[in-house]
Amino acid sequence: MNRLFSFLVPVLASLWLAGCATAPKVAEIPKEPLTQAPEYVIGPNDQVQIFVWGNEELSATVPVRPDGRITTPLVEDLQAAGKTPTQLARDMEKALATYVKNPIVTVIVTGFSGLYDDQIRVVGQAAKPQALPYRASMTLLDVLIAVGGLTEYAAGNRAVVLRREGDHMKRIPVRLDDLLNGGDIRVNMPMRPGDILVIPEAWF
Repeated sequence: MNRLFSFLVPVLASLWLAGCATAPKVAEIPKEPLTQAPEYVIGPNDQVQIFVWGNEELSATVPVRPDGRITTPLVEDLQAAGKTPTQLARDMEKALATYVKNPIVTVIVTGFSGLYDDQIRVVGQAAKPQALPYRASMTLLDVLIAVGGLTEYAAGNRAVVLRREGDHMKRIPVRLDDLLNGGDIRVNMPMRPGDILVIPEAWF
């Protein structure tokens, strides 16, 4: 049975008990200063909407091919992967300037896969193991929600996050059962681009 939504019960219960308790208040953990999230970088298999103002016949929604390029009316084989939407829009304007006077282009990413090296991979006993595009401020719980939680055979408290640091891979133990079933939000660690979450099978 999927264990994702059982997370809500203990969390709500712990919040109710916290409101009723008479114990001294625990000091809040200082919040990290807010930083501006980096602009999304287009990756292969993304889908982008190219809008050319005043020239609807040149506008199109196209996939980014596995080689990282796109093809639109009048523009063939333009590199898109590795660029932000703003950078791609400027490159499209340069390419179209041969055919259109002062083109103004807007690029919107409508389907997300992200750069291959930035994807977060979930393997093992997840309900839907898969590779996920990384998002700014993404947490472990966000990843678990995206993959539908754990299977009934998962050993959630023996899971690990594999994280590349320099030339080696660091193993970070994570207790997923404590997070999902016990409501222990201390387990809800921030994720980084390229992390791999490995969820082993329970021993019976």
